[in-house]
Parts: sequence; C-alpha cells; structure tokens
Amino acid sequence: MALELLSVFMDVVVPVFAIVGLGFLLGPRLELDARTVSRLAYYVFVPAFMFDVVSRADVPLGSALRMAGFAVLAHVLFAALGLAVARILRRPPEVAAAYVMVAVFGNVGNFGLALVRFRYGAEGIVPATIYFIVILVTAFATSVAAAAFVRGGGLSAVVSVFRTPALLVVLPAALVAALDLPLPLFLTRSVGLLGDAMIPAMLFALGLQLAQTRALRLGLDVLVVSAIRLVVAPALAALLVVPFGLEGLPRAAGILQAGMPAAILVSIIAAEYRFDTAFVTAAVFYTTLLSVPTLTVLLALL
Repeated sequence: MALELLSVFMDVVVPVFAIVGLGFLLGPRLELDARTVSRLAYYVFVPAFMFDVVSRADVPLGSALRMAGFAVLAHVLFAALGLAVARILRRPPEVAAAYVMVAVFGNVGNFGLALVRFRYGAEGIVPATIYFIVILVTAFATSVAAAAFVRGGGLSAVVSVFRTPALLVVLPAALVAALDLPLPLFLTRSVGLLGDAMIPAMLFALGLQLAQTRALRLGLDVLVVSAIRLVVAPALAALLVVPFGLEGLPRAAGILQAGMPAAILVSIIAAEYRFDTAFVTAAVFYTTLLSVPTLTVLLALL
C-alpha cells in the first residue's frame, strides 16, 4: 500500500504541483496577468473540454441515472452545508459564497479521474466519467449561481448560470453523443486540442494567482472549509450511496470523487466575478496539500 501511495504522489501530485510551480515562478518574470489566463481557460479551454468529453461519452445506462441522482444530491448537500457553516460563523456574503464554491467543487478531473484509474484500473473510468460530467455541471452551476448572486442577485444569478460557456455546450454535446452524430474531423481535432489545454492552463493560472497573492493564510475559514471538502463530504457521500443502491465500482468511485480537494476552477470563477481571491486560492492550495493524508485514508478504506 505504501508503494502504491508513493506512486500516486509521484505520478499525480508531483506533476500537478510542477505546473503550478511554473506559473508561480514564471508569471512575475514574464509579467503575465492571472486574470487574462484565467479568462482564457474559462471561456475557451473549459467549454472545449466539456464538449469533447460529453460528446464522446459512451457509458451504460443501467445505473447511470442512480449515479447521477446520487452525485447531484450529494453536491447540493455539500453546498448547503458550506452555506450553513458560513452563516453560523457570521461570514459576509462574499465569503459565504466562497464557502459554497469550495464545498461543492472538488477536483474530480485531473485528480479524481487519475486516482480512480490508478486504484481501479480501466474499469473504474466508466463510473468515474459519469460522476465527472454530473459533478462538473452541478458544481459549475452552483458555483456560478453563488458568485453571481453576490454580485448581481436575484434573477441575474439564474441567467448567469445559463450563460456560462461550459454549461452552454453540454446539451449539444449530449445530443451528439446520444444520436451518435458524426462531426467533421477538423472540428473534433480542434475541440480536442483546446480541451487538452484545460488542465495545464488551469494549473498554470493557479500558479499565477499564487504568485500575485500576497499571503496564503491558513486561517480558520480555510481550515473549516477544508474539513468540509476533504472529510465531511466523503463521509456524507458514504451514507448517501446506501439509499441509491450503489455498490462496487460505482460506490467506490462516487465516494472517492466526493473527497477530492477544491478544484482550480473555483479560483477561476472567483477571479471572473472579481472576488477577493486570497481566501479561495488559499482554500484550493491547502485542500490540495491536505488531501494527501485524507485521500490516503479513503484509498485504504475503499
């Protein structure tokens, strides 16, 4: 087990931090702006990735609805828990929205998919892909709605969700997959290349944000939201799989995906809506660091 965990660290965590480190080191020297790179990822790379993954999805429909229902309910509860804790602590609206965003948006892509593949092999990718798509859509919509509500409020928050580039491509991509529609080769290759740039662009953008953040304080808010994301969320997910009747790989992948550290997209959304990104960036950074022992426990238990 120790060798397996060392392999996870070397093959998954180290490459992630290497790209973040490049952004941190090169950003100031090249005079790069974190907001520009973040907006490029938000409006181009993320939608391309979403379209590429969803349009090529080929998963069985047997337990897909139960898995999707589990993932949606679990992450709505994570968001509600984040909001409740923020209100108990009497945090201002912007901080409360950040709590919601970090609590609901786990790094189910470059962390989650890689860990599932490593732990369960190619068979684990089928349920992991279903969870990835459902969680990404749910978390993206919830995070954008929370951020937009603070900035605009009311109906504008709902409108902003449906104008989010990453969500606009889901329906046409799902139709392409469901109807098995052939797409021009130039289009699939272009979208695929842009989608491949999403993860390194987001990691590099996080490094830029870290370089432009004066202090990454491990304060009470960061510790509390880290506990929600890394400990409470997978524990709650472990309870929810029972009524949904999930067993085997769907159960294990669902619980593991629920325990991922905060996604880099949280920082990008916060930057797009002009939040004070210090708390959000610190939460992403420290949940990623703290996820090494928590994911070790999850892998051992599952």
